Amino acid sequence: MASEPEFVQYIAEQMGDAGCITYRKMFGDYGMYCDGKIFALICDNQLFIKITDAGRSLCSELREVAPYEGAKNYFLIEDVDNRDALVNLVTVTCTALPEPKPKKRRRLV
Repeated sequence: MASEPEFVQYIAEQMGDAGCITYRKMFGDYGMYCDGKIFALICDNQLFIKITDAGRSLCSELREVAPYEGAKNYFLIEDVDNRDALVNLVTVTCTALPEPKPKKRRRLV
């Protein structure tokens, strides 16, 4: 089951105070970005945030599960209505993640 666009938009609005939140459809579900860094996935209307040491220190009670078969574990965020907690987790997670690598331009030969 693919994620509903309304759910994705709601999640993006909930996290808005953490930075510039954008999302992109990927294989029927969505990748979430904060200031250009991919930090989360939305799969089957569930929010999964990348695991970092900083995130684990802040939210040690979160379950760690794979968003789809064969994927690494992410934090499963079950309370998407707690805006303050979401913003705090997104902020510490994105601070801990490396800057995105610049995209290479393909040269036509």
